[in-house]
Amino acid sequence: MSNLTPREIVSELDKFIIGQADAKRMVAIAMRNRWRRQQLPAELRDEVSPKNIIMMGPTGVGKTEIARRLAKLSGCPFFKVEATKFTEVGYVGRDVESMVRDLMEIGITLVRKEELEKVKVKAEKNAEDCLLDILLPSSKPQNSSMGFFNNSNEAIPLAEENPSEDKSSTRDKFRKMWRDGKLDDREVEIEVTVQGGTGVEIMSVPGMEDMGMQVNDMIGKMFPNKKKTRKVNIREAYELLIQEESDKLIDMDNVTEIARERVEQTGILFLDEIDKIAGRHETGGSTDVSREGVQRDLLPIVEGCVVNTKYGMVKTDHILFISAGAFHFSKPSDLIPELQGRFPLRVELSALGKDEFYRILTEPQNALTVQYKALLETEKVTIDYSKEALEEVAATAQKINEDTENIGARRLYTIMEKILAELSFEAPDRSGDTILIDKDYVKDKLKDVIEDRDLSRYIL
Repeated sequence: MSNLTPREIVSELDKFIIGQADAKRMVAIAMRNRWRRQQLPAELRDEVSPKNIIMMGPTGVGKTEIARRLAKLSGCPFFKVEATKFTEVGYVGRDVESMVRDLMEIGITLVRKEELEKVKVKAEKNAEDCLLDILLPSSKPQNSSMGFFNNSNEAIPLAEENPSEDKSSTRDKFRKMWRDGKLDDREVEIEVTVQGGTGVEIMSVPGMEDMGMQVNDMIGKMFPNKKKTRKVNIREAYELLIQEESDKLIDMDNVTEIARERVEQTGILFLDEIDKIAGRHETGGSTDVSREGVQRDLLPIVEGCVVNTKYGMVKTDHILFISAGAFHFSKPSDLIPELQGRFPLRVELSALGKDEFYRILTEPQNALTVQYKALLETEKVTIDYSKEALEEVAATAQKINEDTENIGARRLYTIMEKILAELSFEAPDRSGDTILIDKDYVKDKLKDVIEDRDLSRYIL
């Protein structure tokens, strides 16, 4: 788990997200508190529960991006789910426990990747030895899987039968040829493991996808894995052998235990669109019953319960829940009181104006301007932006957001795409050109759309 200080966390988030200082500080404190909790004595550690957060603000201001970047910084298992997904199939909705199972799958993937990195050197050495065993078999020469082929698929003898020849010397020669890349284009026959199973997919009832996945997994375990012979070039054979050797070196039981511990202690579940399940009591109607049903299903998971997964029981007591919503037509107080009490921290993210849009276009490491420049450079077309051009883009984004729907920074995507659409189309024919995107260029590309308000609703 990362031990970054709150100030360092905010500094890292600043590289990708403009503004929203209050939200950044709040999530930074929440993450630091998790590290602090790990330092406590065991008897007190279990008593400290995470302070779940509600982020309020219009779409496109950075709510999801803050949570995603936070998870990446900390290396914690992170899963994003829309709360509206649980209302798709009517009153009962999708099994809300599925988000914990999905988080556990992500935790397994994270830990397995780390373990693979630890055994990488040993797996590569073992794979190289296996490859040399295939190229220099000690078994009889007629074994078809123990040789390699040229492009005409004719077997090439690897060494003459000569009892006096030093086998280790020959092996070293082949090892050197392999490392020098002289054998990469040759072909060998190797045995690869094929996942067992009937080949029949079990269809699941909508809203019960997890049960279908578990049935498929159970049937797969009933049928043993099979071996299949494949003819591949030596470079591909080496990669396949690395995978096999890595799987042998990894203890999956240990991976499961570490992943479960990490999910339970440092996992983050991001509940988006939570305002869509907040009941609007003044409107009435059956939809409020469905929304309240989803809230009551979510409640035990947020409070802390035990969820059964195929990797064992997972406790949710110390999983951090970050929820987000625009709250245009509802407010956090419209949630049921029990759920409100489980989200004690609330922060409002401010709407973005032209100043923020300009900073979004110029400051982040992954700014849109940087992305488009890099994309066109693949066609050997160089583009540069003047300051006035980017200010015009920012002002246009604010104006369109005010005149139509306010979709925040996502408006920049539509405007930048409109400005550079023609250039992107012609780029293969303009290799070597250098184009300056200035204020007049921007105005010319957006002129028709901005002047026609109805058209701007469809285009931008």
